[in-house]
Amino acid sequence: MAKTAVKKASNLFVWVLLGLLFVALAGFGIGSFGGSATRVGQIGEVEITANDYARALQSEIRARIAETGEPINLADLRAQGVDTAVLQALVARAALSNEALAMGLSVGDEEVARQITEIDAFAGVDGAFDRESYEFVLSQQGLDATEFEEDVRADTARSLLQVAVVGGLSAPSVYSETLVAFQGETRDISILTVTEADLQDGLPDPTAQDLASYYDENPQRFTRPQAKGITYAWITPDQIMDQVAVDEQALRGLYDDRIDLYVQPERRLLERLAFGSEAAAQEAADAIAAGDTDFDTLVRERDLTLDDVDIGEVAAGDLPADASEVIFNDTESEILGPLPSSLGPALYRVNAVLEASEVSFDAARDDLRQELAEEAARRRIDDMREMIDDDLASGATLEELGETTDMTLGSIAYTATSEEAIAAYDAFRDAADAVREGDFPELLELSDGGLFALRLDEVVPPTLPPLAEIEDEVAAAWRATALRAAVADRASELVGQVATGAPLEDLGDLTQERMIRRQDFVPGLPPTLVAQAFQLDEPGDIVMVPAAEAAHIVRLDAINPAARDAPDTAILLQIMSQTVTQSLTQDIFESFGRALEAQAGIQLDQGVINAVHSQFP
Repeated sequence: MAKTAVKKASNLFVWVLLGLLFVALAGFGIGSFGGSATRVGQIGEVEITANDYARALQSEIRARIAETGEPINLADLRAQGVDTAVLQALVARAALSNEALAMGLSVGDEEVARQITEIDAFAGVDGAFDRESYEFVLSQQGLDATEFEEDVRADTARSLLQVAVVGGLSAPSVYSETLVAFQGETRDISILTVTEADLQDGLPDPTAQDLASYYDENPQRFTRPQAKGITYAWITPDQIMDQVAVDEQALRGLYDDRIDLYVQPERRLLERLAFGSEAAAQEAADAIAAGDTDFDTLVRERDLTLDDVDIGEVAAGDLPADASEVIFNDTESEILGPLPSSLGPALYRVNAVLEASEVSFDAARDDLRQELAEEAARRRIDDMREMIDDDLASGATLEELGETTDMTLGSIAYTATSEEAIAAYDAFRDAADAVREGDFPELLELSDGGLFALRLDEVVPPTLPPLAEIEDEVAAAWRATALRAAVADRASELVGQVATGAPLEDLGDLTQERMIRRQDFVPGLPPTLVAQAFQLDEPGDIVMVPAAEAAHIVRLDAINPAARDAPDTAILLQIMSQTVTQSLTQDIFESFGRALEAQAGIQLDQGVINAVHSQFP
């Protein structure tokens, strides 16, 4: 009985705890703490050492880096309060150890040895536990076997206590059933959509006063973000392609190299199902002809997939001569065979006939020239790189580069949303984001083989343009706001008519949505519409849901309880039961842990905690 309890505890919890230990074994960049200041805290009779805390912090840093792929340091973690959470986890762990110690919970050497020998980090070349590897890994991290084995023993004792507290807990069935009934409920609704076409007097044009008032009341809508005034010089292959001469012989050579692309014989898209004998193949062909089976069924019966039998695009010369003659002379049949194949007698299915095609040299000439011209232009730009670099190093301005080289001079009021011209390149945007006043122009590369250099001229603060400059933009914004308000007002009027007895059907064309669930989204309607429909209490209740260019009147037609006998309901009930049980287990164990901490008393040494923090970069 004791062995069974230990094994269950190991399966549930010990590997998580050992995993934390072995993240630390991956290497830690601070030395062990010596002297008297080695204890971060104490819970009852159990100490939390400085090394324990340091390893836990490093483990969290490594986990975050693995998760995000981004560098992170202790300062980042502390800004998020993660150091406090790590210390609280160590306190909880120590409280469990203290309680297990007080209760006399422990495991024998045999169980400790079993767990250690199953850890991959200690395996030799044959995959089995290797004593030398075990001692080497521990010594590399400044640990000895006795210390590590006692950690394993303590971890197991803690897990035994945890199983004793929460093992076997389950949530009351009525709790899960109530949640499933809530989640599985569906509703039927009717929707009347009010648009601009339903406005009785239409939407009036704004007056000059309307625009001025809207402009004054909504400056944030029209204020331009901070921008960087940037001057740049750039050159791309596209800019100089027309200046590059392309040799006629090179064009002809490239065409000849790709003749298989430009001149293609007649082809077939085929599937091939091979058999062990001619008789078996013939029997299958006869069964297909008689309508007793089909090609797909034969494939499944052989435990194959259509991908397994697909041989793709095939020319006459790709097949055995006898098979090729039949397949390429028959333009009507779908199934052909038995015919020879490299795998034996086979049935072939023809999925498509691809006619012979030929693209002449003259037809391909422009595409070929563009490709060769781009390559030549990239080489030419590559040849310019050193000269331009030297010019910049000797103090040449971007304006001078525009005059003395093939580079083109330009300027841009750059913001994070800029995408025009050179701002379409990621490399330029990265450089523009990073540039600071006084930075020397540097020659950088674009993704298509081009080059550029830039200079920050000024930083333009957020600016509100004069109304006269953006009158069309203000008019469009005014109209959008006015339309939203007008259709909402009209919908509210219709809701009032329904409240006084008018049938919703008499007010316009309705659309119906049946059996919608809480998590459903109805295309073309506001994302909040379904949620608002589920807030209605009784069939016949209505709600108005505004949107940008329309307003929607939603009527609840029916509330459909969850179907208890449906397969998906049974699955949902099982998932809910497991989820609720896990949540209940976690809550109870956390409460138990807090009680242990309060009972044993917590002593923390902030000076040692700060000393650990100071060891991190």
